[in-house]
Amino acid sequence: MQETKYAFFNGKIVPIGEANISIRTSVIHYGLGILEGIRSYWNEKEQKHYIFRVIEHYGRMIKNAKILAMDIPYSDEQLRNYTIELLKKENFREDTYIRPLAYYASENILEKLSSNDYGFFIYCFPMQAMLELDKGLNVCVSSWTRLNDNTTAPRGKIVGGYVNISLAHYEAEQNGYDGEVILTNDGHVSEGGGYNIAIIRGNKFIAPPVSDDILEGITLDSLVTIIENSDIGLEVERRSIDRTELYICDEAMYCGTGAQVAPIVSVDKRQVGNGKVGRFTKKLQDIFFEVVRGNNKDYINWCTPVE
Repeated sequence: MQETKYAFFNGKIVPIGEANISIRTSVIHYGLGILEGIRSYWNEKEQKHYIFRVIEHYGRMIKNAKILAMDIPYSDEQLRNYTIELLKKENFREDTYIRPLAYYASENILEKLSSNDYGFFIYCFPMQAMLELDKGLNVCVSSWTRLNDNTTAPRGKIVGGYVNISLAHYEAEQNGYDGEVILTNDGHVSEGGGYNIAIIRGNKFIAPPVSDDILEGITLDSLVTIIENSDIGLEVERRSIDRTELYICDEAMYCGTGAQVAPIVSVDKRQVGNGKVGRFTKKLQDIFFEVVRGNNKDYINWCTPVE
């Protein structure tokens, strides 16, 4: 695997070893930052990368930074161009994960959200699948509750908010599960640990609404769009999902930049469907990976090429 050599750091691309922040920086002490996760997919036949929905990712980041009273000093187009430049310089020839992060850079220990001293970096590294995409995942319902919109808004990828996910994931891992499902305060399904979740019942693809403390996921939005514009045989329904629906649904999946489209085959030791990867999940996987590698020309506008 190739190693990361460079980073975009506060306005310019530098060697990764020079992209450093002080131990006094606000983001370290208070989690005052907002991040994104973006993937670039290597197309072996064409010998180039395709960055998946890069403008949408940076647009979400810029908009959600307002939750932290932060004005990111770059446009989505500028950030796209810096990302292209960074990928060209790294010259990875495999699937790659891209991590941008905007943060409060003040070194005043008393400083909170009243500063306009921001920092921004992007770095990337090779990454294949994070989760089991073929056999499926065995997950549990977490004892931890999802952060709600009136605590640390989950619709923004706020740095400090990821403690909630880390606690839930640690619990699942220690109990022998591949992942977890986190519920809202009122007991509805919110997310997996850092991933959106969806279920299939009959011919309906069901995912929680944005009001159930979810990240407004770009991968989830992509699947919804693909379903609505194909003859796959599914209808989309956005509504709250009860915990017990996870036990009786026909199929379930995580979806997100990290998860991609990852089948769930059991929840709390109860088989989902027949305990194998569902046929609709497999269809969505197949279509998704054709789309992100630039092989489906109906969605080529989602893919930014890096020659």
